[in-house]
Amino acid sequence: MRKKGSRSRKSKVKSVTPVLEEPTALKNAPHTFVIHRGDKCSSVTALSRDFRHIMEPFTATSLRERRVNKIKDFVHLSGFFHVSHMCIFSLTPQTLSFKVIRMPKGPTLTFKVTQYTLAKDVISLSKKQFVDAESFQTAPLVILNSFSGEGNHLKLMASTFQNMFPPINLSTVKLASLKRCVLLSYNPVSKLIDLRHYAVTVVPVNLNKGVKKVVTRNIPNMAKFEDIADFVEKGYLLSDSEFDDNETHVVLPQNLRRGNLADNKSSLRLQEIGPRLTMRLMKIEEDLLTGEVLYHDYIEKSAVEVEEVRKKRAMKKRLKEQRKLQQEKNKKKKEAEKIEHKAKTSGGKLTDHDRQLLKDAEEAIGNESEEDDSRYYQEAVGEAPDKELFEGQSGTRKRPFIPKACQFSLKPKKPRMDKGNKYNEDESEQHYRSGHPKDRKQKVNKAKKPGKHLLKHYKEKFNYTGRKKEKTGAVKSKFKTGKRKA
Repeated sequence: MRKKGSRSRKSKVKSVTPVLEEPTALKNAPHTFVIHRGDKCSSVTALSRDFRHIMEPFTATSLRERRVNKIKDFVHLSGFFHVSHMCIFSLTPQTLSFKVIRMPKGPTLTFKVTQYTLAKDVISLSKKQFVDAESFQTAPLVILNSFSGEGNHLKLMASTFQNMFPPINLSTVKLASLKRCVLLSYNPVSKLIDLRHYAVTVVPVNLNKGVKKVVTRNIPNMAKFEDIADFVEKGYLLSDSEFDDNETHVVLPQNLRRGNLADNKSSLRLQEIGPRLTMRLMKIEEDLLTGEVLYHDYIEKSAVEVEEVRKKRAMKKRLKEQRKLQQEKNKKKKEAEKIEHKAKTSGGKLTDHDRQLLKDAEEAIGNESEEDDSRYYQEAVGEAPDKELFEGQSGTRKRPFIPKACQFSLKPKKPRMDKGNKYNEDESEQHYRSGHPKDRKQKVNKAKKPGKHLLKHYKEKFNYTGRKKEKTGAVKSKFKTGKRKA
């Protein structure tokens, strides 16, 4: 029975948070890594950060990259995070390049960036600055323009840009989730690709301006009106800078927010939120950055040259495989030798007999042995030896046995040799008594206080004159030695 006034302690049970698996739709969606390499530049770092906002939400927005990290590190992590593409901004003293890699085995598309504008500059130049944080929670809509020309490189570019974003099913898509769009336009004459990023807004049409302001939650200053009826009736007096073109009017198949109803006309408006990119395709490689060049913008090779390059690449690949096989063989050989060595040394494990030997050796080292040198001397001579004769020599004469499998060291520490202990205690006490009364209060180090006869010996040998004070007050101390005869 519990005592009165005592508290009962409840056992704390640690709650384990269940690990929720991602749905298959999120796993199969294309994920991207956006990094920058090469020389340091704050604008290129900001450009890579803005491009991550374009690829949201299926990208690592807060990915921390260091100069120590290599491309191989990101490739190894791509399988764990379901990464399908990697975008690299590489800055050199000559140019800025943009590479799009299909993980994990290519192809690699390399673009030359001719012009770029950061998102903050684009937003600052617009009259109505509009940035909706909710629009970045869903993937944008991809619009490709003029990518239907001749050439396999155009088809490959178009398929690469489309596969970087999740596909859209027109029968099941919700129009409320399409809040952004990415426009990629190709100019066949200059071979330049313009990338633009817009935010999409929908505004109802054929409504009074006053009602439209209330519906769209853009309520202006109503100090001029006495009643809400005046605001609705005299809404034409309000300023409206947006001009609705008939080409932007669409009939919505679904209901949307802010007065946009199904089977009614609404106006689509695009607000650029940046960044801007103008680039040109330079080359396409088959593998991951180091494969065969399938297309090059300004370098053309004959069939013979292409065949020579293929042979060189095949030879390098063959040599690399041979080195890998040789490394594996050497590794296996070393492991076999290690196992054999362990088997020779009791399999690398201490037996009971070895443990008993170690225990006896530790006891022999820890305690003084009965058969030491002083005991031998006393039995042979019949007299006790002097203390200085066998000073510092204690322990066994015979080295104890240590098993091979043990890495324990039983070597005793060397005794400390106090070189300053050259004088007797009587002489040091006599020097202490003959000193000044103030010195008696100080602690005397017996090993460093010499006797009187040694001071006299020093005076006779070196002709010590003592410490003298000159008129200037400086303290001077000298030893007078005999001059060397010529």
